[in-house]
Amino acid sequence: MILDINLVSGSGLDILKTLKKEKKKAGVIIISANNSLTDKLEGLDLGADDYITKPFHLARHTFATTVTLTNGVPIESVSKMLGHKSLKTTQHYAKILDRKVSEDMQALKNKFLEQKLIILILKIFK
Repeated sequence: MILDINLVSGSGLDILKTLKKEKKKAGVIIISANNSLTDKLEGLDLGADDYITKPFHLARHTFATTVTLTNGVPIESVSKMLGHKSLKTTQHYAKILDRKVSEDMQALKNKFLEQKLIILILKIFK
């Protein structure tokens, strides 16, 4: 769910409070022109998964996520660095590249080959 703090019918924070009281499991991203740290902290403390100020640039988060992931930074670390409260938010921005998947699979293959080599060497020198 996407909420704005300044709604015609009231505050998005009030809606967020109601959702959390009712224990609704909906993910919530606040998009607001309110850029104060107090507003951001209040929204996140109430359970929002992310707080993005307008105007915002989706490309900035996507770029940061893609660059860090393709350079081997674990998604959990990327999530923390970008200030995302939920890993799902980071996954939303992540663009998993075929090249990255290929590199990860090659690294896994290399680990298995190293283990086989170590076992073989140990057998030879027994």
